[in-house]
Amino acid sequence: MSSSNYSLKVNRELLDPNFESYRLSLDPIPSYNVELDAAVEEVKLKDSQYTLDHVRAFGMYNYLHLDPWYPDSVFLVDCEGRVLNLTVTLDTALGKPKEVFQVTPDGQCEEPVCPSLSLTSASWAALSDGTGRLYLLRTSQRGGNSHLKWEPQLDQALGEPFVIVHSLAHIQEGLHRVEVLLLRVQKDPQDAKGSGFSVSLEWITVGSASTAQDQEKHYEVTRRRLLTGKSVPHYAALEPRGRGLMVASDKPFTCTHLDGEALERAPAEPMEVEATDPVYFWQQTEEDVTVSVRMPEGFTKDRVRFGLTGDRISVGVQGFAPILEGTLHAPVDPEASAWIIKDKSLEVTLQKREEGSSWTELVPGDRRGEYVVSEEQAALIHQRLTHLTAEDLNANEEGDKPPCNSQELEDCDGFPEDSSSLTHFDGETMKATQVVNLGSHQYLFTVEADPSEMPCLCLRHDVDALVWQPRPDRPHAMWEHVATFNALGYVQASKRDKKFSTCAPDFSYAALGECLRRAFIYRQPAPVDTVLFNRKQGRQVGRVAKQQVASLDSADPVLGFRATNERLFVLTSKRLFVLKVNSDSV
Repeated sequence: MSSSNYSLKVNRELLDPNFESYRLSLDPIPSYNVELDAAVEEVKLKDSQYTLDHVRAFGMYNYLHLDPWYPDSVFLVDCEGRVLNLTVTLDTALGKPKEVFQVTPDGQCEEPVCPSLSLTSASWAALSDGTGRLYLLRTSQRGGNSHLKWEPQLDQALGEPFVIVHSLAHIQEGLHRVEVLLLRVQKDPQDAKGSGFSVSLEWITVGSASTAQDQEKHYEVTRRRLLTGKSVPHYAALEPRGRGLMVASDKPFTCTHLDGEALERAPAEPMEVEATDPVYFWQQTEEDVTVSVRMPEGFTKDRVRFGLTGDRISVGVQGFAPILEGTLHAPVDPEASAWIIKDKSLEVTLQKREEGSSWTELVPGDRRGEYVVSEEQAALIHQRLTHLTAEDLNANEEGDKPPCNSQELEDCDGFPEDSSSLTHFDGETMKATQVVNLGSHQYLFTVEADPSEMPCLCLRHDVDALVWQPRPDRPHAMWEHVATFNALGYVQASKRDKKFSTCAPDFSYAALGECLRRAFIYRQPAPVDTVLFNRKQGRQVGRVAKQQVASLDSADPVLGFRATNERLFVLTSKRLFVLKVNSDSV
């Protein structure tokens, strides 16, 4: 099975081209805090854990865990191995976090990682102690005033230390199944030229079984799948019912082992495209663009379906899906454009509205066409670049700036061989089925908007931050644009001390947390009570987006940062802060 290239389709109704800026609001944010009996179990990186992957996986770890099944309920693990829970019902009367489980520390592990917790379902949880041991816990009903002790159903060592990235539970063939995704950064002896480490994602399936005597259920690992790569993924999550896996990373991941057996590496399969040859060819001059669309055998002029507006084109044959369709790179003049049938192809001439402009693509995101440089275009490019070239290798040896020597370049000066991508893996074959090239869409954060769905991921698109909800049940539209935070992509890039970023599950606000003290809150535009006017444009402003800044009464580093619809939770090594961002009526 070969993988197919896809692109993220932005819902333009969720974009605001008229967004101006966030207005600083001086409205205070009520802040409450509770002191912890013991410090948070923070793991310091050792000298041997020196790579960027170690820092991203463990050094920037979020030690606070939000329960998506029960609002305003968070968990943490302290240095005594206790799993603590705080459920907020009344902000002004915060109680002490309650112990729900106790982990026995393993002092034999030389390089432990962060203890991690994943709330698998409304009554199950997966826990790692940071030494390579996995606990599967029955929590009963959480939330409210329920602080029953959690009952371990599985306690098993799984090799090198790991953190839990994601987990979920489901019923398969009448038996309870728990899927757990583990992340490791481990030494790689074969990587002699790199950092000496590799990154692995191990997908564990834990199944229930019954004994023949007393019919009591016991749990055991029934399946293990291992994927390896060269960078810590930005996003990794399992599909509901364990049907697949999605990974967003700078470098690709491949499945190397199934149930402990190494897979034979087959030659890399080519990306599947909709045709073996380009569907269309196009070229341009300063005045127009010419497109030649390959048409099916036996088509006639009467069956051609052609549509053109100022910014959109559609070419096809009656009774079939359009061959070429989408938004053009730049506006054209429909009245001055035309099409003719030529050599079993449909040739379209598009008149540019802005003469002299150069198009980089015909339809942005469509990779099925091939650009052909015309003689006029080639001559123009040559003319524009003449002043940058010379026939001699070093035309001016006496100049102040000698020519660049590629052997003097550092690794950071080179262009990366692998671009960031979002990949979907089939749960049975563990092969990539769909790939999205993220390109310049910088990953920002992950948020669980609905516990019954996969976690959402937030990406930067130009200056905005767009939230994408994976839809694995829709093969042709697997990622849906569900929310936008205007200008947040630009804003977060300006925060030099930013450590965490997140948003509310209902997307009412986004929050950025610094390493120390400060948290920034960016609210969605809301109607204003007073009449405001834009001084430059002279128009009335009906909606305003607010920015608020909260300063914590603590000098300790921030270790955890989570948001609910009403509250923002901030964890330091000794205190847990609760910021009341939205009131109950909002």
